[in-house]
Amino acid sequence: MRASGIAGANRKPGRGFTLIELVVVIAIVGILAAVALPRFIAMQNQARSAKAQAFFGAIRSASVLAHAGCIANVGGSCTPTGGSVIMEGAIINMVNGYPTANIATTTPGGIILATQINPTADAVTVAVVGNSVTIDINGGTSPNCRVTYTEPVAINTAPIVVVDVSGC
Repeated sequence: MRASGIAGANRKPGRGFTLIELVVVIAIVGILAAVALPRFIAMQNQARSAKAQAFFGAIRSASVLAHAGCIANVGGSCTPTGGSVIMEGAIINMVNGYPTANIATTTPGGIILATQINPTADAVTVAVVGNSVTIDINGGTSPNCRVTYTEPVAINTAPIVVVDVSGC
């Protein structure tokens, strides 16, 4: 038998959350966000740094491949002091046996074309400064998230490729 005088005996069961439960959930979400946000920012820095390191490796590899093509005289117009070499069907202008500091993305070009860097798709900013090409990683602190390619100054010297990830 049911006692009809007991408080709440005729009440329908609750279908929502109490105010205390909602406050606890909001507090937990806030704590998780406070812990996750700094890690997310650090992850972005690590990603930009890894991207700069990848471009560093790609530029070094492309310059060595172009140099090897020049030594083998691929395309028949490369000399120790200049000329060009064909890489992937593109004409790469050479100086002292290595790609020129040229930011053209269409043939004929230099190190950017040899590396197949697309500034828009790769989210980088490229510029020529004298006989050097700089590649700044977008989102980093310029000039501290950058790869720099400097043409060789003489025959039988290699180009200088430098990466700076201190501001990524």
